[in-house]
Amino acid sequence: MAGTYSPIIMTAVFLGIFYFLIIRPQQKRDKQVKEMRSNLKVGDQIVTIGGIHGKITKIKEDVLTIEVGADKLKLQIARWAVGNVNKGESTEE
Repeated sequence: MAGTYSPIIMTAVFLGIFYFLIIRPQQKRDKQVKEMRSNLKVGDQIVTIGGIHGKITKIKEDVLTIEVGADKLKLQIARWAVGNVNKGESTEE
């Protein structure tokens, strides 16, 4: 009788391992990124997913205006394009 349940038990074990090693950590990272993007404010130093460093000067729903470079060029980017927030770090050289 134990031999007939063996494949079902092994499948359940592999699904459990898959969930705890891959799916759950990814969900935690996604939640952290979503929280970080929702807490953006004017003055934050950010890095976009494309590698552009800038300072947020204006926030309008899902569009951010950032200031980049020594000539203070202004770019408009989507909120989802923010990859990281560098609080307290200056990007000017």
